Amino acid sequence: MGPLWGPGGRRGRAGLGIAPSPPWSSISPCSFPLPLSPRCPPGPRRVRGWLGASGAGQVNTRGQGSAPHSQPGAAMARICGALLLSLLLLLHSPGACGAPPQPRGTLCRTKPTDLVFIIDSSRSVRPHEFEKIKVFVSRVIEALDVGPNATRVGIVNFASAVRSEVSLQSHQSKAALLQAVRRIQPLSTGTMTGLAIQFAISRAFSAAEGSRGSAPNFKKVAIVVTDGRPQDGVQDVSARARAAGIEIFAIGVGRVDMGTLRQMASEPLDEHVDYVESYSVIEKLTHKFQEAFCVVSDLCATGDHDCEQVCVSTPGAYRCACRDGFSLNSDGRTCTACNGGLGSALDLVFLIDGSKSVRPENFELVKKFINQIVDSLEVSDKQAQVGLVQYSSSVRQEFPLGQFKNKKDIKAAVKKMSYMEKGTMTGQALKYLVDSSFSAINGARPGVPKVGIVFTDGRSQDYISDAAKKAKDSGFRMFAVGVGNAVEDELREIASEPVAEHYFYSADFRTISKIGKKLQMKICVEEDPCECKSIVKFQTKVEDLISSLQQKHILWKLVQDWLGWAGISGGATGKVCS
Repeated sequence: MGPLWGPGGRRGRAGLGIAPSPPWSSISPCSFPLPLSPRCPPGPRRVRGWLGASGAGQVNTRGQGSAPHSQPGAAMARICGALLLSLLLLLHSPGACGAPPQPRGTLCRTKPTDLVFIIDSSRSVRPHEFEKIKVFVSRVIEALDVGPNATRVGIVNFASAVRSEVSLQSHQSKAALLQAVRRIQPLSTGTMTGLAIQFAISRAFSAAEGSRGSAPNFKKVAIVVTDGRPQDGVQDVSARARAAGIEIFAIGVGRVDMGTLRQMASEPLDEHVDYVESYSVIEKLTHKFQEAFCVVSDLCATGDHDCEQVCVSTPGAYRCACRDGFSLNSDGRTCTACNGGLGSALDLVFLIDGSKSVRPENFELVKKFINQIVDSLEVSDKQAQVGLVQYSSSVRQEFPLGQFKNKKDIKAAVKKMSYMEKGTMTGQALKYLVDSSFSAINGARPGVPKVGIVFTDGRSQDYISDAAKKAKDSGFRMFAVGVGNAVEDELREIASEPVAEHYFYSADFRTISKIGKKLQMKICVEEDPCECKSIVKFQTKVEDLISSLQQKHILWKLVQDWLGWAGISGGATGKVCS
């Protein structure tokens, strides 16, 4: 533990630094989930099964137990059990699993890096929150190759003063680093973020502290975590840090000042600025830092995968994904068009900020953002309907729900939308959404889910609380998207619960397409996986597979007995729910 740095060069005690990173999430190449949909209502219905690459089978059921044959979940669990046995038997047959090859050797190594965590432990960070920070830092460290010739880690703790907890040369092993993290205590005073960054430049990244400086193949990275507004300036000192070759990631928690984060972070801001609502969910950022520090043998690039559309490399493995407008099927490989099944009706209204602060060139990017989401929908009288409202000092309906019957016409109307370029009356716009946009006279359908997407880049000039509350109380699912100078408190007030799933922020209009991709999956309406029709379809697939087993004479009698116990017999038209 180092001496305490404070204003005027005073020294004393202090300490800590932080950053994010979660446990590795490897995906077995021969794994597949059995449920009919990724999401299912809570209770005894959800059943998930998978096979590991070794061939060991597992079934995981979630929900309450029930008596045999008492409800669909029980029967479905037995079906899954029968299918699991069948697949286990097939797995021992040649060519049973057409899965991609197993990952070869150790696929993940971290880039040689001088990494310093700069951690806010001011009085606004409560003791239990500080423990979350320490867990977060530890999980990042666990994913690193730590050593004198690999990654070196330093930790700087700051409040009103700054303390070096760990220098880049003080711990040569991962175990020693983790032990040092556990010993860190909060300072619990003010918030001198600029002072902490200056300390990083002059001390933490110095040769005396173990930094390898500008040596080739070594990066210098600082991860700043803070939850408040600094009591000193950060813009100039952050610019000096970046000029010295330090890459800065800025993580904000709770009521942090987003402008301060943008002043600290390296470019591009969308990759270097992150926000979480509370310390309890900070671990969700860990995967990002896994990818930032991990060098992986890319199975996607070599073609060693079986993804139908998109292969995404993950540390040590890969996962499958789908193009815009599609959702991943339960086999984990193939894709289905979003909103293409039963129960996919949706009334969606965009509420778009057309104030002067947006600027014409950015307004064109907003229109592309809208059409990006429209592309993911199946538009028709019985499926998705789209409405568009623009607001500034007043509110203007561009087109109501149901006016256009296909995506082509909707996208053309969006492209023709003219820019209002005045004030920012978000409260007035929300009131219009509640009173008019989702009314029957404007095309809204009874009994159909209502979704509102509010897009803004600044502080509202009127009061939003009452209208935002009324929208959510009316059963509308509200998403809030903020860009640039958008106010976090206002966006959180607009967003439905849980706020973390309905609130999005980007520092730059040029990167809002990334938010668009997230929203596509959030608003994608899937058919009820527990519908009888779906379960019968699932049962048919089970029996088809079992028939193939019969042809191979593989323990057919045992499977038949199992089906009898489960109460399943007859052809594919049998029902397991009433």
